[in-house]
Amino acid sequence: MSEAISLEIIEQRICYQFTDKALLAQALVHASIAANRVASNERLEFLGDAILGTVVCEHLYRRFPGELEGELTKIKSNAVSRRVCAEIAVDLGLADAVQLGKGMGDRTVLPHSLLAALFESVVGAIYLDGGIDPARIFILNCLNERIEESTRLGHQQNFKSVLQQSLQRKDLGTPAYLVLDEKGPDHAKSFEICVELAGRRFKATWGLSKKAAEQEAALEALVELGFAERIGLTEVRIILAA
Repeated sequence: MSEAISLEIIEQRICYQFTDKALLAQALVHASIAANRVASNERLEFLGDAILGTVVCEHLYRRFPGELEGELTKIKSNAVSRRVCAEIAVDLGLADAVQLGKGMGDRTVLPHSLLAALFESVVGAIYLDGGIDPARIFILNCLNERIEESTRLGHQQNFKSVLQQSLQRKDLGTPAYLVLDEKGPDHAKSFEICVELAGRRFKATWGLSKKAAEQEAALEALVELGFAERIGLTEVRIILAA
């Protein structure tokens, strides 16, 4: 098993210099080598997990003022999963510095759970050393790209949500969904719906339910307003409004 690299190199990688380097050192001590579990990074992992969740939840709350709780939860769960935390730990090279017991094997093939714990432990250490502001900067620098990607992926199935969000950012008003026509028996109706915004009606679409028709109508409005574009026959690219 290769030797761990220095704390100074890790500080360079995470772009944060510790006042109390013992905190960073403890964040990189796995329970397999610690004199006891209190001396390992498990307590810092516990704290870092809470700080990570708080920072991301606050960021999403402010970043997406029009989103409901369920949509925010979906974005958070995609952007801050254990897999993502493990990937960040690998990107930052934290595995190069972790202190491991001999039975843990090669540090180049560590399990995701251990890698995610390293990232959360470092978050906790930064918080204790410098407070919430440097912890927030570190977290968002690591996660911003993943949050944006999670948002784009989530919105692919919720065009009404991204339309509302885009219109709010541009202060363009609130969309209305108008039922223009309906066909079929009561147990199998289809609906024609369009979006109306400030007196302007966008292209109407048909759906096998009001919900489905509204989603397609929202997509038509997004495309006409330049907030989305079609790629081929089935794919859509969301262009999030600034």
